[in-house]
Amino acid sequence: MRITTSLLHKIARDTVAQRTRTDHSILAVYLSGSLVSGDPLLGGTTDIDLFIIHNDLTSPEREIERLTDEVHLDIAHQARDIYHETRALRLHPWLGEIIINCKVMYDPQHFLDFTQASVRAQFDQPEIRLQRVQNQAEHARQIWLALHDLEVEPEIPQVEQYLRAVGHAANAVACLTGAPLTERRFLLEFPGRAAAVGREGLYPGLVGLLGGAQVEAEALGSMLVAWEESYQALPEKEAPARLHPVRFAYYQRAFKSMLGREQPYDMLWPLLRTWTSVVECLPNDDDHSQDWRQVTQELGLLGAGFSEKVAALDAYLDSVEELLDEWAIARGIEPGTL
Repeated sequence: MRITTSLLHKIARDTVAQRTRTDHSILAVYLSGSLVSGDPLLGGTTDIDLFIIHNDLTSPEREIERLTDEVHLDIAHQARDIYHETRALRLHPWLGEIIINCKVMYDPQHFLDFTQASVRAQFDQPEIRLQRVQNQAEHARQIWLALHDLEVEPEIPQVEQYLRAVGHAANAVACLTGAPLTERRFLLEFPGRAAAVGREGLYPGLVGLLGGAQVEAEALGSMLVAWEESYQALPEKEAPARLHPVRFAYYQRAFKSMLGREQPYDMLWPLLRTWTSVVECLPNDDDHSQDWRQVTQELGLLGAGFSEKVAALDAYLDSVEELLDEWAIARGIEPGTL
């Protein structure tokens, strides 16, 4: 099947029509993600991100539905109460950007029209944007504080926390000029965001935080094979929605696409994020968990190298915090006054 943007939009419209005919709790529906913001295909695969707002929420929070090997629906179910406080939405680093950039698919009571207009008001004011990115940087710093004096050997939860901190740090930079970076395209899009604020050097620093300097590019292929085996070993009943079996090809083909590009290390972020989540659901003595341990040790994210990575994160956060102060001063905002 030839996948085109127009075909994907038609699938989205048909899905919304079917759902709203049969589920009378639905208040509004909107489309978000790469289908709205740009080229949706990466490695020949994509998802269709729909957000369904309910008057009376009884559905699971997230639902994955296979359409083909290349395309699946990723549906978030939300209660209308989430959208009541528009000031909080303006400051939310994810939901605010999603709302103002989404495509409304169903809104008979104009609930989304009102919400979008309210959130857009002042959304791009420097003080509001600065608060959003400072929230990201502060989350990263709080995680670093919990890790830098770690008195136990790092394990899966600590690696997961470390990766979350790295993600917050990178998005504090990215969100100065746009929406937060999504999982698959995280390192693909970060160089452009860093360049937009005159900090091109933050990209190689970010790859370094993920252990890219510790391994040759040729080793990434064997990492992908181990990731594939671990992912496929995860029982469906144990898998969270983001690791649904349907999403295997969504990740795998994107990773293979990145391996063939000029910067194959761009695969590291989504591979490490998903793989760490997979092993959190597997027994510690599972062979696939051991494969993850071996790779993360090679990358310096586990074992003796972990403390060095945490120290490097500290230095990286210092650079990010200095950038945010400079950005604020250039716009007439005194750092620390918000």
